[in-house]
Amino acid sequence: MVTLEQLAEAALNREGLLLRSLTQDLLRENPNLSECPKPQTNDSRILAAAASLVELLALRLRQTPPNWTKDIGALPEPVYLLKAAETMRRLRALCEVGAPEPLRKRGFYAPPNFLEFA
Repeated sequence: MVTLEQLAEAALNREGLLLRSLTQDLLRENPNLSECPKPQTNDSRILAAAASLVELLALRLRQTPPNWTKDIGALPEPVYLLKAAETMRRLRALCEVGAPEPLRKRGFYAPPNFLEFA
């Protein structure tokens, strides 16, 4: 069974292929995203990533995200979910301007179509 914590770790480690695969499995196993449990960790980076990702998926599937996501705040430093965004100025700018709102509000930056083809 795939967990949101696994998705968050893959995103933070910038393992795009693994993240897409885990996302497909999560969506298959959890058709109702509002019931996804909060990760059992005190790691603010994992919690923020998990909340951002489940909100992003819920938005795209026109579902309500889990209630616990409302309690998760933003990270103090920005996190680029694509390694190349750190060195490629135009990609970084695209991520900063076009990142989906559920990611951006917690300090995560990725292209507008991040995980659309999971």
